[in-house]
Amino acid sequence: MRALSIAATGMSAQQTNVEVIANNIANVNTTGFKRKRAEFGDLLYQKIAGEAGHSQTEDVSSNGPGVGLGVRTIAIRNLNLQGAFAQTGNTLDLALNGRGFLQVAGANGEVLFTRAGALSKSASGQLSTADGLAIQPLIVIPPNAADLAVSATGQVTVTSGASGAPQVVGQLTVATFSNEAGLEDVGGNLYRQTAASGSPVAANPGDPGVASIQQGFLESSNVDPVKEITELIAAQRAYEMNSKVIQAADEMYGTISKGLR
Repeated sequence: MRALSIAATGMSAQQTNVEVIANNIANVNTTGFKRKRAEFGDLLYQKIAGEAGHSQTEDVSSNGPGVGLGVRTIAIRNLNLQGAFAQTGNTLDLALNGRGFLQVAGANGEVLFTRAGALSKSASGQLSTADGLAIQPLIVIPPNAADLAVSATGQVTVTSGASGAPQVVGQLTVATFSNEAGLEDVGGNLYRQTAASGSPVAANPGDPGVASIQQGFLESSNVDPVKEITELIAAQRAYEMNSKVIQAADEMYGTISKGLR
């Protein structure tokens, strides 16, 4: 009887589904977080001969794919939809309006990518993420800067000195990918490029197909709590149905074993 193993794959798949939904809900207030979706595929099919009126030698390939052997998780997909903007008024809070990622220097020197624009200044004046990773290309804010402005095109200017004249100190760039869903999550609101994502293409904000910068805003998570709760209930019901199949198969086994005594 294949029902036990088939239902077990269903329960395992729905457990993964619940874990993905739980992670989405946990990050509902995480800046720049992109919700994930578990995707599933059916397993191999097994031809059945000698059943439903067919003889053992009859070709049954034209009568359907046979009995499926269950389901498996094939991917956890990032859904890179734009999140809502939350106004903060903080000059170091930047939101990306459109496609692309800010580039940061990782701990081992590799370039990582993020949508979380809650920036700060390091002790040396470098523009950095909340975790202290320097923005790339490197931008250093002078210690006597009285005001900082970031244009929609990513130009960073400060006002300093007695004259109060604005001074350009750097240019932010935005990296885009041919397949953003192929980026690898590494935690801390960071992504790493992979063979599936393709190589990053850096451009100035506001260029065609590239996000512009909104200073004084942060991009909220794109998680919809109501939708997640609805999908959680559906996943729970699917898990329960698979457990009912296991219970029914166990009772059928019990009936057979009692009949053989």
